[in-house]
Amino acid sequence: MRGDDELIPQHEPVFQISIVSRMIGLHQQTIRSYERVGLVKPHRTQGNTRLYSQADVERLRTVTRLVNDLGVNLAGVDVILRMTRQIEQLHQELERVTGQLQLAEQRLEAGGGGQPPRPGRGGTDPLR
Repeated sequence: MRGDDELIPQHEPVFQISIVSRMIGLHQQTIRSYERVGLVKPHRTQGNTRLYSQADVERLRTVTRLVNDLGVNLAGVDVILRMTRQIEQLHQELERVTGQLQLAEQRLEAGGGGQPPRPGRGGTDPLR
């Protein structure tokens, strides 16, 4: 079994287009056309060779499923991919804010245990 330090990072560009083509079962020209419309952006070496990361391969697999299995056109694929990324970002933000809220609640409980006064409850509301 390999150690974690031997694994290829998800975004490290290591695969040439011929390998990606075989991995996914797409013609190289199809992969190039997906690049032209902006669905994938491979790294380019100094010699202008395309290198794809594992994340690029997964993205191409998603594009292939959307096009072949669901009949989505390339413009629709672009919208779906952008919305998926936006949802992932919002989910990360929600997790971050939830963690901050939990920390604040723990501090509040540890710092006195009482609830802050609420307007409209008792004699603390100056408008009453």
